[in-house]
Amino acid sequence: MQKLKHLRHVMSPLDLTTEELDKMMDLAEDMEAKPEKYAHVCDGMKLATLFYEPSTRTRLSFETAMLNMGGSVIGFHSADSSSATKGESVADTIRVLGCFADIAAMRHPKEGAPMVAASVSPIPVINGGDGGHQHPTQTLADLMTIRKLKGRLNNLTVGLCGDLKFGRTVHSLISALVRYDNVKFVLISPEELRLPSYVKEDVLAKNHKEFTEVIRLEEALPSLDILYMTRVQKERFFNEDDYVRMKDFYILDEEKMGLARDDMYVLHPLPRVNEISVDVDADPRAAYFRQVYWGMYMRMALMFTLLELEVK
Repeated sequence: MQKLKHLRHVMSPLDLTTEELDKMMDLAEDMEAKPEKYAHVCDGMKLATLFYEPSTRTRLSFETAMLNMGGSVIGFHSADSSSATKGESVADTIRVLGCFADIAAMRHPKEGAPMVAASVSPIPVINGGDGGHQHPTQTLADLMTIRKLKGRLNNLTVGLCGDLKFGRTVHSLISALVRYDNVKFVLISPEELRLPSYVKEDVLAKNHKEFTEVIRLEEALPSLDILYMTRVQKERFFNEDDYVRMKDFYILDEEKMGLARDDMYVLHPLPRVNEISVDVDADPRAAYFRQVYWGMYMRMALMFTLLELEVK
């Protein structure tokens, strides 16, 4: 286990300055272009994945990122396969995993659980998603995708559509983008799933960012540079009837895409259910699978940075 000079954790995109984010995106591009240069930087190191909630992309993206750098992976992919079923706390779990691994990625259904782990952890902890709160590494994937496709992270009109109330990816992305100049937000949701007032007040208004709230996707599409679609998350609903009523509120299809600019790109944190029709997949503006691809390189760059690695 490597002894770090400056132990750092990433709970939110705000734990990284815009300068650090830019540097990390440059590093990710270099990792994509020259994989052999980074193939052994993590030789002998281990990533612990502590996933108390189901995950496909995030967990496998982290694991692939570590394997690409020559490291190995330990951990669990659900609470049922961990000592959480015996009542072990996240604080004790991270202390144990810290004896075996060099860095950890944690996903948990409870907001703040990764922060509790980080407060006692002997190794860097990365928040892989905590409840409806934050999902910083998805935001790294989002920022990288926008920069690759649009060439910038400023002077953008960004539409966020779907579940803005519980969507941790939306909350994280807004927190990151408000730090860039002249970014406007169009918040597209039914009234029941609107962005929480604390995000509007503490993040958007506090940073003097322009935003509008609309219900109809068609109304917003012509003005957007980026459309960020999200699914209505069944696991966040207490009432099955409410979920059924909301789940198909927005469906983006090729007909609606005809209302958008030729250089507007569609992002989605995935998994999608019905909110993007498969006929959109062939549209060159559909960027959600490229988002997954670049997200893996951003996780490589993040771990490289937190582990204080250097290319020999």
